[in-house]
Amino acid sequence: MTRLFVAIWPPADVVDALSEIERPRDQGVRWLPTENLHITVRFLGDADEDEVTDALDEHHYPTATAVLGPSFDLPTERSLIVPVTGVDDLAATVVEATRGLGTEAIRRRFLGHITVARLAKRARPARSAGRRFDESFEVDEIALVASTLTPDGARYETVATWPTH
Repeated sequence: MTRLFVAIWPPADVVDALSEIERPRDQGVRWLPTENLHITVRFLGDADEDEVTDALDEHHYPTATAVLGPSFDLPTERSLIVPVTGVDDLAATVVEATRGLGTEAIRRRFLGHITVARLAKRARPARSAGRRFDESFEVDEIALVASTLTPDGARYETVATWPTH
């Protein structure tokens, strides 16, 4: 069993734009490395790579335009995100394809986003939240990603990809 999720990797120009945003040193804010920036379409938790790959192979995935922004947001006390719209139908197809797989329950409502920072308890992200960010891109594939937790943070490895059409 491997810790897995299905993701959309933003293209290099979007990652570059995100990396160019000022990253203030607000108390309790830990900015994620740019190579980890992604849209989680479905978090599976522990799952069998072969079973998930086989299930994803059996579906076709709709094209989508991911619209990021308009600004950094704080949906919870633990993360700073860039909201993402436009990928709901794609996410619904992935959920259907992976129903019954993994140890994580399917969320009742999909909330598209890119997490850009993690927040410690009592974090003060005053200078980080609300920063303007407005980009979009055509989603050309989804990826099955293995996540390994380390003391320095998560490391991600793409296991397989599927095109959208």
